[in-house]
Amino acid sequence: MDNFTLAAQGSGANGPKMALMEDQALADIANRLYTLPFEEFIGARTAAAKEAAGGPSGKELAAEVRSLAKPSAAAWTVNMLVRSRPGILAELEELGGRMREAQEQYDAGTLRELGRERRAALAAAVDAAREVSTGLGRPLSTTLATEVESTLRALTADEGAAAAVRTGRLLRSLSADGVEQVSLEDAVAVPEALAVPAAKSPPVPLKTSELTPGPKAGKAPPAKSTKPRLVAVQPKERPASSSVMEKAKARAEETRQEADQAAQAADERETEAAELAEESTTLASEAKRLRAELKDVEERLDRARKLEATTAAEARQLRRAADKSLRSADLAHERVLRLGNTRT
Repeated sequence: MDNFTLAAQGSGANGPKMALMEDQALADIANRLYTLPFEEFIGARTAAAKEAAGGPSGKELAAEVRSLAKPSAAAWTVNMLVRSRPGILAELEELGGRMREAQEQYDAGTLRELGRERRAALAAAVDAAREVSTGLGRPLSTTLATEVESTLRALTADEGAAAAVRTGRLLRSLSADGVEQVSLEDAVAVPEALAVPAAKSPPVPLKTSELTPGPKAGKAPPAKSTKPRLVAVQPKERPASSSVMEKAKARAEETRQEADQAAQAADERETEAAELAEESTTLASEAKRLRAELKDVEERLDRARKLEATTAAEARQLRRAADKSLRSADLAHERVLRLGNTRT
């Protein structure tokens, strides 16, 4: 039984059940779409929306399918890595868990060691992503490789980011600054199906001096402090002032909105292009049929003209023969008249 049928059976008095099944149906469709080659997404989304529109869930599900955004090239690469190399992602998640545990325990020595381990693991993961992307016909550029690495680094720093990547429905790249939680806004298709772990109270970051072997190495600050988490991974960075941070956040948000608007415009234009491509295919088929009909008519016209020429030639020949016979008849008649006059 398909998802559309299941969604229909949840209607009526079971409104919440229907909504849940429709969400699952949408998630299933999204899971199929986000495993496709990058260039096939728009056409496949249009086809899926048409199929959904003809099912029991009707226009609502079709509209939700059409609203599924095309992933960025970097997000698509990470999605393909999730599908084809899940072990690499699992190793990075496990490493991220150990790093957070070391942070909570203020274990400076372990954090230094895990930092080196993460650099090596991220390099290997980016190499794997490059192999996967190239194998699918899209070589990974330096810029995209940087975005992929940023996303995988965020996975190790934040459980929510790890859950988002794990879905295989990532829409954009992620980034972690080691201070705040990774923003997942507009980052995952069908976020209703994403279970993000609840945020834990962040531990106090270790000071730079505590990351250097010495008398105070590994000393834990007061347990109830609410300073940002995972700063110990980047001990050389100095915290920005509030005004600079606010300006940076505002600019980042403005840039993000501009990017979202550009992406939405691109999606709309790609959808329009896909619809025009479909119409072009239909018209090309119609043109092919009409050309075949025209060719048949032209062949018949050519045969008719040849037959016309042949018939006209035969008619002229018969006319000449008839005229000759008439002249012969006239001559014979005149002879008969002359013979009659002679006898008289």
